[in-house]
Amino acid sequence: MPARFVMRVLKGNRMRLDDLLYMSSGSLWKRKVRTILTVLGVVIGTASIVVMVSLGLGLNRSTMQDIEENGGLTSIEVREADSYSYDGGETAEKDKKRLDDDLVKLIRGNPHVKLVSPVLTVNVLAKCGAYENNYMEIRGMSSEALQNMDFPLADGEIPVREDELVFLYGNQVIAEFMNSRTNSGYWMDGTIPDIDFKNDSVFIIYDMDSYYNSMDNLGNGQQGSGKPPKKYLAGYAGLIDGGMDTYKSYSWRVYCNIVPLEAHLKRLFRGKVIPGQPSTASGKPYKQFYYNELYVEVDDMANVSEVQKWITDMGYQTYSNTEWVDSMKKQYSYIQAVLGGIGAVSLIVAAIGITNTMMMSIYERTKEIGVMKVIGCDMRDIRTLFLMEAGFIGLIGGVVGIGFSFLISFIINQIVMKMGMEMTLSYIPLWLAGSSVGFAILVGMVAGFFPALRAMRLSPLAAIRNE
Repeated sequence: MPARFVMRVLKGNRMRLDDLLYMSSGSLWKRKVRTILTVLGVVIGTASIVVMVSLGLGLNRSTMQDIEENGGLTSIEVREADSYSYDGGETAEKDKKRLDDDLVKLIRGNPHVKLVSPVLTVNVLAKCGAYENNYMEIRGMSSEALQNMDFPLADGEIPVREDELVFLYGNQVIAEFMNSRTNSGYWMDGTIPDIDFKNDSVFIIYDMDSYYNSMDNLGNGQQGSGKPPKKYLAGYAGLIDGGMDTYKSYSWRVYCNIVPLEAHLKRLFRGKVIPGQPSTASGKPYKQFYYNELYVEVDDMANVSEVQKWITDMGYQTYSNTEWVDSMKKQYSYIQAVLGGIGAVSLIVAAIGITNTMMMSIYERTKEIGVMKVIGCDMRDIRTLFLMEAGFIGLIGGVVGIGFSFLISFIINQIVMKMGMEMTLSYIPLWLAGSSVGFAILVGMVAGFFPALRAMRLSPLAAIRNE
């Protein structure tokens, strides 16, 4: 025990914090091998817990990212209650609840709704040289909704202008084109069609019924009935980023501004029923558009269920990702608890090692403890001294264990990436790293509590006589 500490105690003063820090760290440094082995146990225990919990957090994070990229957590899809698509005059009942501009205005008035957009879907035939896409989906939405969806762009821009009809192509749209001469395509031979949406001429046929009626009758050389419909040159707005292995909700769709799309369809099908739109009982078209879907963006995830129920009570079908997010969170919390429990076993073993180390330290320093008591050292200082030694072991083991955890996490994610999986399997947030170090210190101090009590209860005279 250093002389300056003895003098301070003899004067009736309690030991200062720096005194306790100096003595506890010095005691650990004197027993390097034992300390290193004990710290190693804490390192393994801390790393085990952190890595195990990080796997559950990584799964949860990847799932949430996928949800954000496929509609988000605050968006709601609204459809007709009885069907997902129109089926001609049979669905034109007067009491049928349709998706129209009046409903858009009504939903927009909800205080928790920050954006509402009608969605008009048109299936067309697209041609580019020898390549054809017989069922390309064009999805018209408002400029606000298109901007809100935050598409990752590889080229071009979001089609926000309302005075021209231009298209934003999904990253997988090109894979849906087939070579009409060889009858081959990407999904058959793995060859990506030689199409440049920006520089090549892509033509669109909107009246597919007329197109197929004008074709040869079953390929027997007979001319089909009807005049071939006019094809229109597709304007280019941009291309969504992603490769053939990027599968998102927008990957197979072509997006455009709904205003020019409606204007173009009205001109093209003047006086006729637009494909996909309902008709009256007499087979005539309605003056207004009825939409296939409504895109609703809510101000906060906590209000999604309330808004969704409000719309459902009006007689419409709704869907949002929040319907299964809660159940997924429960599942991941169970996974994290199980994985954390497995890792905790290692830390419990490490705690036993700390207890053993502290007990051995007390046996070896019995005489030192006796001297401290005889000269009048406060019992609380003796207890704090041994608790700080145990806390140091937890601190060192926790910090090193966190560093080791980040290394293991990096290796796991690299292996996952090499396997072709676009996800972060292991994720260690700062709060997990900080709480793990704090938990390791707490475990160390708890493990050292009973040895510290034993040190306090030693008889001074018996301790001094001990050899």
